[in-house]
Amino acid sequence: MTPLGFKRSLSKSEPPSGLSPGLVALWWAGKDDWRKAHKLVMSEDGAECAWVHAYLHRFEGDLDNARYWYRQARQPVADGELADEWAAIAAALLSPE
Repeated sequence: MTPLGFKRSLSKSEPPSGLSPGLVALWWAGKDDWRKAHKLVMSEDGAECAWVHAYLHRFEGDLDNARYWYRQARQPVADGELADEWAAIAAALLSPE
């Protein structure tokens, strides 16, 4: 899936099948369902979910908690527009390794 396809999928009522837990959480964040997204990342380990977790806490304005999760994800603390960060995370998580 491309980042554009991922963004367009937000028009659906459910996330596309086959996504990683981090991408599913990011998808719900893109649908403005912070609680569902947060619940998903809280129940998963790994750098992907930690990065989405950081984004979610930055979104809610809890910057101390966000900084903790950026460290767990081994990502720099973001300070740009939230929409740009959402898109950057999506692109990174969707790119083949």
